[in-house]
Amino acid sequence: MAQTQGGEPGDGAAEVLDRPLPDGVRRRVVGIVSDGFGGLTVAELPTQLRQYARFTPTRRAKFAGNAMAAAVEADPLFRQRIAEKLREAQPELTGALDAGSPPPAADPLDVAAAAYVLRPAGWVKLVTAAGEEAQRADAERAGEESRAELERLRAELAAARGQVRTETERLRGELETAKKESESLHRKLRAALSDVKRGEAALRKARAEREAERAEAQVRLSAAESESRRLKARLGESEAALEASRKAAREGRSVEDMRIRLLLDTVLEASQGLRRELALPPVSVRPAETVDAVEPGRMTPKDIANRALSEDDPAIVDQLLALPQAHLVVDGYNVTKTGYPQMPLEKQRLRLLGQLAQLAAQTGAETTCVFDGAELAAPVLLAPPRGVRVLFSKPGVTADELIRRLVRAEPPGRPVIVVSTDREVADGVARAGARPVASAVLLKRFSRG
Repeated sequence: MAQTQGGEPGDGAAEVLDRPLPDGVRRRVVGIVSDGFGGLTVAELPTQLRQYARFTPTRRAKFAGNAMAAAVEADPLFRQRIAEKLREAQPELTGALDAGSPPPAADPLDVAAAAYVLRPAGWVKLVTAAGEEAQRADAERAGEESRAELERLRAELAAARGQVRTETERLRGELETAKKESESLHRKLRAALSDVKRGEAALRKARAEREAERAEAQVRLSAAESESRRLKARLGESEAALEASRKAAREGRSVEDMRIRLLLDTVLEASQGLRRELALPPVSVRPAETVDAVEPGRMTPKDIANRALSEDDPAIVDQLLALPQAHLVVDGYNVTKTGYPQMPLEKQRLRLLGQLAQLAAQTGAETTCVFDGAELAAPVLLAPPRGVRVLFSKPGVTADELIRRLVRAEPPGRPVIVVSTDREVADGVARAGARPVASAVLLKRFSRG
């Protein structure tokens, strides 16, 4: 039937397609050939297609598409056989094409592919129209895709511009920060370089000073070594001279001792003879008696009973009073106010004088007790005990000053013991050569008896 139609006058067998088969139509043609391929025997297949006889339609369309399209175009008999299979598979579509009125609702690509295989009259127009329709559809689809792509690209462009602006602002901020950091680093670098230069200058100066000090120390060391050698030489000379002196002294000591002893005996005998010749009386006036002061009045015997003793006394008082020609000077009120301040002044004086009299009798030392009389309206009636000199300072003169006068009146070298806790008095008499003793020490000595 295909051959008959293909050979009849006025059919489309003589029509020729003047352009390449559109891709969409070609794919549909390959599909039709692949579907009808299985209904043919191997002998009915063209030689170049027989190797694909056992392939599935899908696999056959994939691997033998070009060969099947070429066979349909070049082999009319094979095309007629495929057309018969197509009429069997799609009788309505093929019938409409044979009648020259393709169905309006059919896919133009299916219509063009069927017309290409069947080759009815006007099949070229159908294929061309289908190709153009496919191109328009492709163009519209491409346009839609292009518009969608354009919109997408525009959106991406806007987003990219926003990102670029954001990134630009961020980069500008980072650039400003980097510039500030760079300026700060430059300043720090300049400061560091200045510090390094100053440090290098200070180091050079220190090195120069150290070298100068080292040189000076070397000079001093050399001088010290020279001086040490000189001193060692002088020391050797001195030792030699000392040894010579010792030797000479050992040789002449006996003679000198004899001469000194002879001279001493001569002086002693001369002084004794002079004393006998002049008949000198014993010393009756003491230096303390030459000091201008007010002597107290005489006390009655009944006042002596008021004397009392106190606590133990350290041995230093006895040691000091045991010195030859010792003179004990007592700051009266200072001692009494230290030992028994609660008693009236009169009883304080009597008690102290009694204790001093006992001490004077025991030690035989010259004893002077000084009381402050600057504020007295009249002389105090008081009988000084045996062995104790009692003095009151004149108006306007303190007892401290009177004590200092007594110390200054003594000849240098005589042991003078001053009893007072007044630091000013103690320091003053110490500078004058006297020995200060605290009042508490004397009170402890009184208590020992």
